[in-house]
Amino acid sequence: MTEDAKKRNASVLDEIMEMPVISEDKIDEAMQVMVDTLMADYGGGRDIDNMKFFQQPDQGQIIDIINKFMVILFPGYHRDQFYRTRNQASKISVVIEDVMYHLRKQIEIVLLYDPAYQDAPKEVRKNQARKICIRFFQQIPKIRSLLDTDLQATFDGDPAANSKDEIVLCYPGLYATAIYRLAHELVLLNVPIIPRIMSEYAHRETGVDIHPAATIGKYFFIDHATGIVVGSTSVIGDHVKLYQGVTIGALSTKEGHKLHGTKRHPTIEDDVTLYSGASILGGDTVIGEGSVIGGNTFITRSVPPHSRVNIKAYDMVYAEKED
Repeated sequence: MTEDAKKRNASVLDEIMEMPVISEDKIDEAMQVMVDTLMADYGGGRDIDNMKFFQQPDQGQIIDIINKFMVILFPGYHRDQFYRTRNQASKISVVIEDVMYHLRKQIEIVLLYDPAYQDAPKEVRKNQARKICIRFFQQIPKIRSLLDTDLQATFDGDPAANSKDEIVLCYPGLYATAIYRLAHELVLLNVPIIPRIMSEYAHRETGVDIHPAATIGKYFFIDHATGIVVGSTSVIGDHVKLYQGVTIGALSTKEGHKLHGTKRHPTIEDDVTLYSGASILGGDTVIGEGSVIGGNTFITRSVPPHSRVNIKAYDMVYAEKED
């Protein structure tokens, strides 16, 4: 849009705004001016002006896939109103077929972000997406086995838990971990974007921000969930417990995207507990096995195995109110 056209549009809107009563006709006129202005703005050629609607994954569809995966992962706890059958095998068959179809469609789209498939014919991407889906579904028993250990760790570690049923149905930490484990398998299959959409959905829903590229062992337990951050190159061992507000992050990101692909996040070895508010930072930082890291600690160097790290307590003064 030329500068003269912008000025004319601005003048029309100013005139309408000066009217004591704005009629429906003038509302329509203002709407048309704003549509014309925005359409011209979309033609600026910037990254935010992307209008390739059918070359982007559908976030809503991916969220629906996550919800259906919960039926597959926890068949006795999650139901879908569209699949009413007394035969469990028939139910799972229908759910898998539905998820397989929609996941394949989304993978086919995001393969456009893979340089190996950017210029490939649609049929080539479709065939590759089918192969990825089959490989992915082959990993579901492994994912469920890991989730079973996560459930056990949560039950063993939380005295407030009344039952494992309560944990599956109520605990945001297990829900976020389940989505992470699905997303991580897609990362291992080199699927672009979709794993991140999944993990960020879990982040919005639970307050737990686990990058899908992070490596996490079995018997993983997040207590209270809110405010957890686990960076993309983090490596977490078995039997690790995190409390709310824990950050496993990068020490410095001042070089920005130049650091992409480097080990920026810590390694947490087996049987480690990180209490609330602890920040463990840096790609060279290793928390040795069996260590306990106290609340609100800020750690940027490695800790030997079986260590206890705490902040020295401040002196607290209690004064009684005088009469």
